[in-house]
Amino acid sequence: MVKEHKSVLRKIGTAAVLLFLVACASTKKESRIIADFNPDWNFKLGDHPTAIQADFDANDWRTLDLPHDWSIEGTFSKDYPTKPKQGALPAGIGWYRKSFTLPESAKNKSIAIEFDGVFCNSEVWINGHYLGKRPFGYISFSYDLTKYLNFGNQKNHIAVKVDNDAQPSSRWYTGSGIYRNVRLVTTNKLHVAHWGTVVTTPKVSAEKATVDYTVSIQNDSDLQKEFKVITDILDANNRSVARLEATEQIGANALLEKGQKFEVQNPKLWDTKNPNLYKVVTKIYEKSTLVDDYETPLGFRYFAFDAEKGFSLNGVPMKIYGVCLHHDNGALGAVANYHAIKRKLTIMKEMGVNAVRMAHNPPSLEMLQLCDEMGFIVQDEVFDVWKKKKVTHDYNKYWDEWYKRDLEDFIKRDRNHPSVMMWSIGNEIREQFDSTGISITKELAQIVKSLDKTRPVTSALTENVPEKNFIYQSGALDLLGFNYKHTDYGTFPERFKGQKIIASESVSALQTRGHYDMPTDSIRMWPKKYGEDFDGNADWTVTAFDNIASFWGTTHEENWKAAKKYDFIAGTFVWTGFDYIGEPDPYPYPARSSYFGIVDLAGLPKDVYYMYQSEWSEKDVLHLLPHWNWTQGKLIDVWAYYNHADEVELFLNGKSLGSKAKKGDELHIAWKVPFEAGTLKAISRKAGKIVKETEIHTAGEAAKIDLKSDKTSIKNDGYDLAYITVSLLDKDGNPLPTADNLINFKVSGGAKIVGVDNGYQASLEPFKADYRKLYNGKCVVILQSNKKAENITLEATTAGNISLGTVNIKVE
Repeated sequence: MVKEHKSVLRKIGTAAVLLFLVACASTKKESRIIADFNPDWNFKLGDHPTAIQADFDANDWRTLDLPHDWSIEGTFSKDYPTKPKQGALPAGIGWYRKSFTLPESAKNKSIAIEFDGVFCNSEVWINGHYLGKRPFGYISFSYDLTKYLNFGNQKNHIAVKVDNDAQPSSRWYTGSGIYRNVRLVTTNKLHVAHWGTVVTTPKVSAEKATVDYTVSIQNDSDLQKEFKVITDILDANNRSVARLEATEQIGANALLEKGQKFEVQNPKLWDTKNPNLYKVVTKIYEKSTLVDDYETPLGFRYFAFDAEKGFSLNGVPMKIYGVCLHHDNGALGAVANYHAIKRKLTIMKEMGVNAVRMAHNPPSLEMLQLCDEMGFIVQDEVFDVWKKKKVTHDYNKYWDEWYKRDLEDFIKRDRNHPSVMMWSIGNEIREQFDSTGISITKELAQIVKSLDKTRPVTSALTENVPEKNFIYQSGALDLLGFNYKHTDYGTFPERFKGQKIIASESVSALQTRGHYDMPTDSIRMWPKKYGEDFDGNADWTVTAFDNIASFWGTTHEENWKAAKKYDFIAGTFVWTGFDYIGEPDPYPYPARSSYFGIVDLAGLPKDVYYMYQSEWSEKDVLHLLPHWNWTQGKLIDVWAYYNHADEVELFLNGKSLGSKAKKGDELHIAWKVPFEAGTLKAISRKAGKIVKETEIHTAGEAAKIDLKSDKTSIKNDGYDLAYITVSLLDKDGNPLPTADNLINFKVSGGAKIVGVDNGYQASLEPFKADYRKLYNGKCVVILQSNKKAENITLEATTAGNISLGTVNIKVE
């Protein structure tokens, strides 16, 4: 059986397509073949229009596997037209080409190619025939190849032009290329159509749930067909909990919609802590032959937004603890790798996050699949601009021709995911400031409602004066999203009477991991308006103490105090969960990635991560900052984030410096401590009993390199990743918190290095290298399976009398 919404289902290369299709055709065990079409493409930068021809010679082209982002492979330069706000990496035009064969037995099949995302302006040809263009770089799309294909020994040639030359094409780093997964889908002539199912749960309780299900069945043959459709709802153990059978007829070259209703007893509900999943499996039979087999994700949950009480899930009031996430994966660039995305979401889950806003465009399929599986509420967002541009060559150029098609495809692809609970039709849209915002908002909301009436339509607004906000005045939004404005929350019930409200974007504070400026009460804020100089640091750093923010936002602590104060604020989406490439405001080049993240670009948490963990998670938290390597006698601000305790006592080299407790709405406690080398220790207590202890130590001279992998084994599939965190330790095992040594890497066995990073926002070292300098004591190297069935060894070396570091990873 096949999961339509899982991008990579069978890892097979081009050479295997023939054998795979033949085997399936002969055994008839599989009616729908979803082949991984990522391996073995040819690629070359520049414009190569003759690449569509069958006899084109691609011998001097590079061979690679998708997904691929050519921008991330470049070096940084302030002279690129992308500029630092777009990551200061190259863009341009590139071509992809792939040759493959199909068996004679596939002649009577329907064959389509599915692209999850190509940035941008993709154009596709098969055997010289033009299939079409999709300008929007974040949208998923499909082309029917059937009538243009060759079978048997005659090769097929597919060519894809990607044009990201006109810059800037976005406000942040986009990447360039076929950066998401590609599939070749082979079905019988009678099959479920592309994105051809809709499942909703109009009534849900712990005792019983009703399911409305519509399947669109497509007949590509010239004959009328009679068929049987059997639909099962399966639980996590693949046991059927409901079934319907029907016999239908469909005309030649026709599309038939079939509606079904189910009742499920005692469903296990989906929520953020127990994301119980079901699936709807539709099987189509002609006589006794299975001709298609199609799966749709299903989760039983009900939720509500209330103008006074905020948000509830399955009848339980809860606050949305959300973060905004851009689509890039750090050193991998825009490449949509399942394992990279899972790592990102795991780090967020450990922090206590229960929701993700997909800022500011359609996410990858893997992201939504993982949000379903891991229990994240999703605000699914489609546009950053409408007709009015934000940068010179953004989506506004294509709006008139493409907005309706792109919005419809966005909803059709994502509407069956139980994690999706809000549709956002735009972020900080400029039409909110003129009357065109009324008509456009109404039209977009109507398009959404025509395809899905089960979720509220929202938009992320910046204007909170009702008479000045024309998107609000449209009356078409079910849920008002406001970006920032935390000081005005108390006035919202009066300004927007009866409206449901969420903080769709908040904070925009700045930090650099592991960098600390003293004293912390000397706060240097972002300039009060654009054009003024930022009173920053000469090395383009920002202190990791939570006291610097953009002029439109605030610090993490101040925002959270405001968001949790008011029940009617359904929740908050912090800008951002991770640093991302581009938008290095307020610094100029060489800064080239953002400072807004709670976690840095390499996936290493900043200290404020533990503030959120202490507030949003159930874990016992006691975190001290800063590190404990300073000059003798320097007065150090020591902060502690903690929870589940009445007080925290601080010790320096065994001497108590007193106990402190949070007062009022405080989210941390602090001491001023003259530095003395040794051990700083904190103990949290509740009712006199110890809850947690933590220590930080003064580190001595570097003695060895420490490598810690997030996995002990990876799959031999060409996709799986291992992230190895690198640090220096002294002879006693203490990490050196300010080390900046250059580390060289050597890998052997079943993996290759696909990225290196240290989280420093102004580093000009390339992401694709076998070396990296430590930044504030750490860096990360990313290994990817190279399809060799050999165990992996990574070695790390540096100059001086320092022992090398090694880590061994099994290959399965």
